[in-house]
Amino acid sequence: MLTFQELTSIVQGHVVQLVQPWPVVHLLTDSRKLSQPAGTLFFAIRGKYNDGHKYLPQLYQQGVRAFVVEQGEEAELKQQYPEANILRVENSLEALQKLAAWHRANFQMSVIGITGSNGKTIVKEWLAQLLSPDEMVVKSPRSYNSQLGVPLSVWQMEQNHTFAIFEAGISQPGEMEKLQQVIQPTLGIFTNIGSAHDEGFTSHRQKVEEKLKLFKDVDLLFYCADHALVHEAVQAKEIKAFTWARTQAADITIKATTTVGHKTIVVYTWQGMKQRLAIPFTDEASVENALHCLAVLLYLSLPLSEIQDRLDRLHPVAMRLEMKEAINGCYLIDDTYNNDLAGLAIALDLLVNQPQRGKRTVILSDLLESGLPEEKLYRQVAELVQARGVERLIAIGEKISKYRNLFTIPAAFYSSTADFLNQFIPGQFRDELILVKGARVFEFEKIVQAFQQKVHGTVLEVNLDALVHNLNYYRSKLAPDVRLMVMVKAFAYGSGSFEVANLLQFHRVDYLAVAYADEGVQLRENGITLPIMVMNPSPDSFAKLRQYNLEPEIYALEQLQAYVASLSGAVTSKIHLKLDTGMHRLGFTEEDFEDLFTLLKQYPQVQVMSAFSHLAGADEAVHNDFSQLQIRNFRSMADAVEAQLGYKVIKHVLNSAGIVRFPEHQLDMVRLGIGLYGVEATGDEQEALRPVSMLKTTVSQVKKVKQGETVGYSRKGIADSDKTTATIAIGYADGYDRRFSNGIGHVLIHGQRCPLIGNVCMDMCMVDVTGLDVKAGDEVTVFGPQLTLVELAKRIGTIPYELLTNVSTRVKRVFYSE
Repeated sequence: MLTFQELTSIVQGHVVQLVQPWPVVHLLTDSRKLSQPAGTLFFAIRGKYNDGHKYLPQLYQQGVRAFVVEQGEEAELKQQYPEANILRVENSLEALQKLAAWHRANFQMSVIGITGSNGKTIVKEWLAQLLSPDEMVVKSPRSYNSQLGVPLSVWQMEQNHTFAIFEAGISQPGEMEKLQQVIQPTLGIFTNIGSAHDEGFTSHRQKVEEKLKLFKDVDLLFYCADHALVHEAVQAKEIKAFTWARTQAADITIKATTTVGHKTIVVYTWQGMKQRLAIPFTDEASVENALHCLAVLLYLSLPLSEIQDRLDRLHPVAMRLEMKEAINGCYLIDDTYNNDLAGLAIALDLLVNQPQRGKRTVILSDLLESGLPEEKLYRQVAELVQARGVERLIAIGEKISKYRNLFTIPAAFYSSTADFLNQFIPGQFRDELILVKGARVFEFEKIVQAFQQKVHGTVLEVNLDALVHNLNYYRSKLAPDVRLMVMVKAFAYGSGSFEVANLLQFHRVDYLAVAYADEGVQLRENGITLPIMVMNPSPDSFAKLRQYNLEPEIYALEQLQAYVASLSGAVTSKIHLKLDTGMHRLGFTEEDFEDLFTLLKQYPQVQVMSAFSHLAGADEAVHNDFSQLQIRNFRSMADAVEAQLGYKVIKHVLNSAGIVRFPEHQLDMVRLGIGLYGVEATGDEQEALRPVSMLKTTVSQVKKVKQGETVGYSRKGIADSDKTTATIAIGYADGYDRRFSNGIGHVLIHGQRCPLIGNVCMDMCMVDVTGLDVKAGDEVTVFGPQLTLVELAKRIGTIPYELLTNVSTRVKRVFYSE
């Protein structure tokens, strides 16, 4: 383990103070992300908009005792931080890079470095997925490809890893040499060359030359030889290469690509043999990214059948977006972070991937720092929005307005955000899917605010990346042919049915399940086409089930009799049979089988899609014997079902807890519920999941309460001393349980736990903030990563399911990707 004293010789700075042994385990550059003070080394980096030095007092107070700094008088530093190890350097970022380069040099594994204008993150993520069956892969988190992100990524390397994949991005000359020294790749991938960061280079040729510096010592470089500038530059440098191409001579020659459904069929030649491959994506960018991955897998000598099998299980990379409900039945895709040509194309793809919700509208600002002549840039913008099926454009900015004649779709142009907002008429927007895409300087967050449907200060933030992470975690536990049904009943456990269902559809789960027909109807009307099982169908909903292609769960003879009586004609109708194996809630028993199959044989148009049962105690080891008994009973009963029907049905018995605890009984399908939303029901693998939801509200008012005075209804809150209280904008009408009253519940304000005082009211409650600097408008966390659903449920003797599903629909949902 590296010590601070060893660090000083690696980084070669001036030791201001060395007062105690200190292991260097965690590298920190953002004070907000401190999690483990012990072993943390903080680099005080001065950036364009911030200076890490101003956070030294806060971090020292929180227990950090190792700092790399650029400034400060030695005597003053010693006086202010008497227990800290302090190293002063000329440049903290370069010191971080030196440390990461030293760390990288300690490993002999294969390291892939990836650069290019687009596709770096996706290729990295896909390669990690594809190689994971054979390798322990360490990779850049998200798109950590900058001068700061790369060393933080490389620091993750540990002795148990066997393969590393890091991406590197640059915005100006001279940067790639530094990243090359940090990554020290043995293999390389050059994805493509495009307009991203053009402003930092004199030409694309110069940009290619700069990016190629990452590969000066690689054993092999993978790239597409159809990219002429890349191909010429690689050949000139005599870098050993492994290429693929459609039009050039290459190691892999692409003969044809054909779209079939949701797949792209690629015919190619490799080592003189013609081969065929199915890629589970259809857009051109994904196909190119997948072909880069194919080249690596062929080089690593994976069998062709294994390559196809792994590609079939390839997960899409989590989408980067924020989705919000808006006025008049509209929905926003909020991407107000930046605006460039490549980012616009990605955002438009996301717009297209959402099920149709009426008109598709784009609100777009000027594009900045594209590196293209203005007319050429906005001609490309016009072509993009036209090609993506945008039906209305609202363009904001003097530059885009200058080229209004290039746009052929209905469009309105405004000189500024203020100009648009001054003329904004809410009634002109109705039942639309609206992409809001603007550079930061245009302050498009003001436009988003104008469109917001709910002004209630309480919001439930739903992290779509975390949801995808949890989905993939459970998927990783499944055998290749096992299907996945996901529960989106009860408003997707409070998270928002349509939004979650759409993401699940995008990530190609096999089935959805809802509680009632109306939930399924809502999903269908919002563009969800996946098979949907309805778990509690009522007789008055049978016609609607067939109208919307919903598949009812049938659990009783009288229910089946009513269902078949409602049928007309010979149109196939799909159902699911619930079997009671010991839970004794709903389902057929073996005593029902004779009558059940007699009735089904009279109605051959009724097709049984699946037979399933529910485990009563899968989440607790104490019930293991009973769970195994249920599974044995189910297998026997399901065999009887198939024997009587004369055809195979999908068999499923495992829920979220069962997936973890009984993997040998996955059968044909499993059902994922609460685990998707970040709660591991057994508690054994909770750390593997990411919290999906965070409930937040705001402080409405702060008051002084004297000793002996009471707070709230029935005078239940009694001040045992002079106190400061804060009234917060959440109550039991929002789903905040009344059992949290009188100190049982806590909330977080400025990271500090604040107990409730008095009873929870309908629309608000009061908390004790004595000793804290709290003011009206401050953010309050009701539950989230630091105050978990599991903990809160235990406080009031319930389960996390109840807390999630109780969050009222009047609470605004905000869906985002990090």
